[in-house]
Amino acid sequence: MLTGYRVALEIHSVDEDSDFAHGGPFSEWLWKRLGMSYPSALGWAAETEREAERRGMPAIQLFFALLDEFLAEQGSAPEATEPAR
Repeated sequence: MLTGYRVALEIHSVDEDSDFAHGGPFSEWLWKRLGMSYPSALGWAAETEREAERRGMPAIQLFFALLDEFLAEQGSAPEATEPAR
């Protein structure tokens, strides 16, 4: 989905930065987080799937866990809100 979104931005000439672009901030963070000594040519999505398989967990679950960790380190994690009463 994120790749499709990025392609749509390019097609419509929308200049928008994304942490998920190939070689972007999330990728750079992920390589270090997974202990990789060099960037993966396959991209962050493929490496997330590989890591999830190694851990025996669904890739989507690992992606969101890693995303939460990335956002927390970047200081942009969504704040928890209290439920309405």
